[in-house]
Amino acid sequence: MAEDIKEKTRQTAALYFKGVSGEKPYDLWKAFDPELARELSLFITGRMYARERIPHTTRQLVTVAVLTVLGRTEELELHIKAALNVGCEPLQVAEAVFQTFTYAGIPTVNQALKVLRRVLEEKGLWPLDRQ
Repeated sequence: MAEDIKEKTRQTAALYFKGVSGEKPYDLWKAFDPELARELSLFITGRMYARERIPHTTRQLVTVAVLTVLGRTEELELHIKAALNVGCEPLQVAEAVFQTFTYAGIPTVNQALKVLRRVLEEKGLWPLDRQ
């Protein structure tokens, strides 16, 4: 199992960050704590980003949108590159950024989810069918 996660981490990192120059988060973490850096990398890249429930393109568009809203420009740059590496078109990345125009953090997300839930209740679609 441990070797499987290591291999998934290597494969996913190569897919997302191939050709990306500059200091990556892993390099920064490793400079301070190599063991923690390894554990973070195995989880984030080997477990989270390697999941196949949504395509890598979708995962990166979501990441771009979230980082845009949070104003995390250094990480945003890295993930725009990753988005392009996994096959997102530039206009798709731009659209993910445009989509965040009217949103600003978790209070907005919570409010939107409450509105969505209310609409679904009115239509008889709540609770969601989980099958």
